[in-house]
Amino acid sequence: MGFFYYIKKYFKMSRRQRKSELKSTLWFMPLWYIVGAIGLSVFTFYLDYVVDISLYLPPAIGFSGQTLQVLLSALVGGVLTLSAFTINSLLVALTTFSGQFSSKMLVNFVSDRATQHVLGIFNGSFIYVLLNFLYVTHEEEEYIVATPVLSILTAVTAAVTFIYFINHTTTWMQVHNISFNMNAKSKSVQASLEKELKPYRLEKEIEKESLPLESDGKVIKADQSGYLQVADFSRLIKQASRYNSLLKFDVRIGEFVVEGTPLLTYWEYGQTMNPERYFKSIEIGVKQTEIQDLEYGLIKLAEVAVKALGHNDPLTVTNTIHQITDLLKSIGQSTNFSPYLFDEEEQLRIILNQKDFRYYLHKGLASIREYANQNSIVMTELLTMVSLLSKTMDKEVHEDLWEFARQTIFGFDNYSLYENDCLYILEQLSELSKNTGNQKDYLFLLEYMLQRVSSKSASKVPLNYPENEQPR
Repeated sequence: MGFFYYIKKYFKMSRRQRKSELKSTLWFMPLWYIVGAIGLSVFTFYLDYVVDISLYLPPAIGFSGQTLQVLLSALVGGVLTLSAFTINSLLVALTTFSGQFSSKMLVNFVSDRATQHVLGIFNGSFIYVLLNFLYVTHEEEEYIVATPVLSILTAVTAAVTFIYFINHTTTWMQVHNISFNMNAKSKSVQASLEKELKPYRLEKEIEKESLPLESDGKVIKADQSGYLQVADFSRLIKQASRYNSLLKFDVRIGEFVVEGTPLLTYWEYGQTMNPERYFKSIEIGVKQTEIQDLEYGLIKLAEVAVKALGHNDPLTVTNTIHQITDLLKSIGQSTNFSPYLFDEEEQLRIILNQKDFRYYLHKGLASIREYANQNSIVMTELLTMVSLLSKTMDKEVHEDLWEFARQTIFGFDNYSLYENDCLYILEQLSELSKNTGNQKDYLFLLEYMLQRVSSKSASKVPLNYPENEQPR
């Protein structure tokens, strides 16, 4: 009963969500390898017992039935042993990822194509050799060629795959590869979302005064609790265009909602439509997914950095901050897009609920700043990356970058720094202030910080701002 319910669940999903779920499972790819192994075994049987390919090949490469059974029994045990070692290595890797980095990374490793192909090869190899073993007889006069040759090649492939899997696992577990893969995954999600919405975005200004009043709209509420995972924007726009209506999202993709939470507000200007049809274009599930959620990728990277702070692993922290910075730059370009989506006749049909760059900057770096406590090295790296963003991003976000850096300095209140740490921070602040045009505000920060610097030695420098005298 549970198995059929599990399968039925996939048919209820949208095509995009089903594809994402199947990629994150360990059984789907091996299933195809098992099907291929069965087909190859049938082909092998055809070569040996129907075509009798041994008549056309040298006798030296053939085996009698009894000898072949001994060989296949050894190969079945060998392939099964390699499979057991592979599963054990996989469990060790998953345990390490969960404990050392983040439990959210398990899906990334499991959905990795190399991991799934390796498991598929082992499962397919075992099934293939086992099936070959079943139809081989004990007759001495039986002379077989295709079965032993292909079975030996299959075992060799499994042995080479085992070596590859060990190398793949150790490479994947390296810090720079972990953070890079997570960043690349988030970027692919972003690119897919932008490609989906691009046909419906126009360079057309919409005045807020021209939009209908909230009180005039009808509200569609969530029928269950969970995360808003996916919205089929193309289908929603077609429905809105057909019934001449306007939709406004009251929640963001990836946001948690409880039953009864307003999801959509819609205004009808033509034929009345059953609200249940809109539900068919929206997926609510029990977990967050990366299908359309840009924020989730930032949260996962930030969690890796926070875990590394707890394990006193500065290399992982800095490397993850670098990848978050790169992802923030990419997300910053997306947040500049208009939240308005139009149909083919350039009529406004959907208003998205999207956050600005300041929100994503906070989500990506604020938790690291919080858990770093008074770690001046991490704080300096954060300010360095913020300064780097100010060099490459539009002026629209410069004030957000400076405000984040300014609040970071205020976070050192009641803490103290070594003199050199203070100077390194001031160096990054100075560069950031020049890039963002906040030199005047920087002078206030500089004045208060230098008041605490002892000119005698490399003692610690307290960063206690006087009450009611903070800059701005």
